[in-house]
Amino acid sequence: MPRTVPSTIDLSTVTVAVVLPGTGSDANFVDRVFRGALRSRGIDVVAVDPDPRGVVRSYVRAMDAAARSGPILVGGVSIGAAVALQWAAEHPDLAAGVLAALPAWTGDPAAAPAAASARWTASELRAHGLDAVTAAMAASSPSWLATELTRSWKAQWPDLPSALEEAAGMHALDVDRLRALEVPVGIAAAVDDAVHPFETAEQWAREIPRAALGSLRLADIGADPGRLGTMCLTALDQACAGPAPREDRTGGTG
Repeated sequence: MPRTVPSTIDLSTVTVAVVLPGTGSDANFVDRVFRGALRSRGIDVVAVDPDPRGVVRSYVRAMDAAARSGPILVGGVSIGAAVALQWAAEHPDLAAGVLAALPAWTGDPAAAPAAASARWTASELRAHGLDAVTAAMAASSPSWLATELTRSWKAQWPDLPSALEEAAGMHALDVDRLRALEVPVGIAAAVDDAVHPFETAEQWAREIPRAALGSLRLADIGADPGRLGTMCLTALDQACAGPAPREDRTGGTG
């Protein structure tokens, strides 16, 4: 039988969402991911620029501040999704739901591709400097991603290596804590993303009591980042409708 968790917050009454960027990213990108979908529901968006001297701390501070007026939606991309999920687990009375885009890992990050990439990039930045590493990244990345990271990396320099290392060491919710989560979660992931394995998103959707998952491709995000946020919100709607049988807990493709 599917597990059930009672909903204590009416999602339709929520007016604010706090959204958090991924590792090395910025408020500009995460705002474009989520703003269109959320504003169409009358929900104001607070897109948080990370403080590279303390990324997780800056994210938690922003969510704490927004929740002083009542329950909020929280969400993010990659490490931002992990921090939002952890905050929701610790504040079930204040988190109306979670929008989790491109989950990167569950529990210990040691073997996660995203964490390995962040550690390697940090070491390259320390060894060769921002300009050389940015040029190498741009040469090997889709043009849309190169444009995004060129902007955000420059803004976070010279503290960027520390920010990447902090993210790579963050212990996300493990399976036991996913199973105990009391809030609904809408998840979206790219089926062709080697850095954020689709299997991680499937695991979150399978283990979280009220969750749904939608899929798309990286090119879809490049063409319109808002598709990622729309898919998260659609999945959250499905999660709020109640738990489905385990074999039906993941949803459609984009």
